[in-house]
Amino acid sequence: MSTVALSPHAVTRPAINPWLVAVAVVIPTFMEVLDTTIANVALRYIAGGLSAAVIDSEWVLTSYLAANATILPISGWLSAHLGRRNYFLLSIAVFTIASALCGMATSLGQIILFRVIQGLAGGGLQPSSQGVLLDAFPPEKQGAAQTMFGVAALLAPVVGPTLGGYLTVQYDWRWIFYINVPVGTLALLLCYYVVDDPEYLKKGRAELRRQPFQFDYIGLGLLALVMSCWEIMLSKGQEWDWLGDPFWRVQTLLSLFVLGLGWLVLRETRITNPVVNFRPLRERNLTASCIIIFCAYAVLYGASTSLPGLLQSLFGYDAYVSGLVQSPATGFSPLR
Repeated sequence: MSTVALSPHAVTRPAINPWLVAVAVVIPTFMEVLDTTIANVALRYIAGGLSAAVIDSEWVLTSYLAANATILPISGWLSAHLGRRNYFLLSIAVFTIASALCGMATSLGQIILFRVIQGLAGGGLQPSSQGVLLDAFPPEKQGAAQTMFGVAALLAPVVGPTLGGYLTVQYDWRWIFYINVPVGTLALLLCYYVVDDPEYLKKGRAELRRQPFQFDYIGLGLLALVMSCWEIMLSKGQEWDWLGDPFWRVQTLLSLFVLGLGWLVLRETRITNPVVNFRPLRERNLTASCIIIFCAYAVLYGASTSLPGLLQSLFGYDAYVSGLVQSPATGFSPLR
C-alpha cells in the first residue's frame, strides 16, 4: 500500500443526487455478495450437468471465495494506482464477463477457472463502493448511506440460496450466472455516468505516478498462499478427516497457513510499502470490530453453505425448496 497521505478534506461533491450514486454502487455490491451463496443450492445440479462428482463441485464455491479473499486486502493499493473509478468499473466489467463464461462452461475445470476470475474481480467491489459512498455524501448523511450498503450486503447472502434454487429448478443452473449479465451491464452503465474520483484521489494518484513503482510481490504471494490454504482446508477438511488425513493434506495446508501467516504479518509490519497494512489494527476498537465481523460472517456463511447440502441429501428437497427453507433467516439475521 502507498504511504502517501490522502486527506479527504478536499472532496468535491458530485453535482448529481448522492442517493442516485448510492443506488448505482450498491447494485454491483449486492450482485457480488449474492454470488457467494447463490450457487450453494445448485452444486448437485452443476455436478450433474458437467458430469462431475458432487464432492468435486464444492470447488465452485471454494475457488470463488479464495480468490475473493485474496484480492480484498490489496484492493486499496489497486484503487490508488489505477484510480478508484477505473478500478471499480473494471471490476464490474470483468465480473459480468466472468459470470457469462461461468454459465457457458462445459466442464468443471472451466467453471472453476471462471469462478476464480469472478472472485478476483468481485473482491474490489465492496471496498470501492464504500469509498464512493463516503465521498458522495456529507458527513451527517454518511451513516444513512452506509446503512443502505449494509442492508444490501446482509440481505444478499440470505436471498442467494432462494433465488439460486428458483432459477435452477424453473430454468437451468446456468441462469444463476447469466442473471448477472443484465444486472452487471446496468450497474456498469449507471456507475460510468454517476461515479467520479474526488480531487484528493486524483492528486494522490498523480503523486504516485511521479514516484518509482514499488510493489510487494512477496507479500502478495504470501497473502495468496495464506488465503488459499485457509479456504481449502476449511472446505475440504471434513472430507479429508481433518488432522486424521492419512495423506497429510490437511496437515500440510495447516502448516503452510500458520507459517505463511506468521511470515506475512512479520514482513508487512516491517517494510515501508506493504501490500497489506496491518498497522491500523493497533487501534483496539478497529481490532475488536474486525473480530466481531469475522465471527458474525463465519456464522452467516457457515449456515448458508451447509444447510442446502443437508436439506437436499437428508430431506430430499430440491434446490428451490432448500432455498425457501432458509428464507425466513432474512428477518432474524443475527447481524442486524
